[in-house]
Amino acid sequence: MAVKALLFDFDGTLLNTNDLIIQTFMHVLNERFPGQYSPKDCLKFIGPSLKQTFNDIAPGEEEALIAKYRAWNIEHHDELVSQYPDVVTTLEQLKAQGIRLAIVSTKRNDTIDRGLSILGATHLFDVRIGTDDVKNVKPDPEPVLLALERLGIDKEDAIMIGDNSHDIEAGHRAGVRAAGVAWAIKGEAYLQQYQPEYMLQHMTDLFDIVKEG
Repeated sequence: MAVKALLFDFDGTLLNTNDLIIQTFMHVLNERFPGQYSPKDCLKFIGPSLKQTFNDIAPGEEEALIAKYRAWNIEHHDELVSQYPDVVTTLEQLKAQGIRLAIVSTKRNDTIDRGLSILGATHLFDVRIGTDDVKNVKPDPEPVLLALERLGIDKEDAIMIGDNSHDIEAGHRAGVRAAGVAWAIKGEAYLQQYQPEYMLQHMTDLFDIVKEG
């Protein structure tokens, strides 16, 4: 099996948005449920879609809470995100080797684009799949399968890479191999429970994985 395409989650995988996400949730939840949530509580909200999360927390109020979340998140986005080591240089080298690159995220496309712009990586991705493109988000396989279709790549030639159980499960349900990232905020041990084929200690580990196929 050759590796012809790498599919990446975005938040917490390519761009460190953990502080942004946690602070945004705290802003919204403290207003609606004063004193009931801590930053640690917000870790479980990293991964699922906003609709899923707010539907669980406050059924019937999700649209209003999502609107508040997005407004604060966009306002503070650029100041609260940061880069992981060697992400862009690794992606550039992989693309130069002929590897196709895609984003498969549970974010809206405009927010993905904003993050890619901050990374300086917009030009590196052949395909990006956000919530605007699908009916069912990860862990459903639909976003992964759509990315493969748009890339024109067979599932055995792709790897789905992410920092959350949703990424690994979506990959496996789509029939592709999956990789976790050890820099995930929930930790490497958490990801290992979902039995990814690979665990990246560093972004550059992808060079060996691609070479070995």
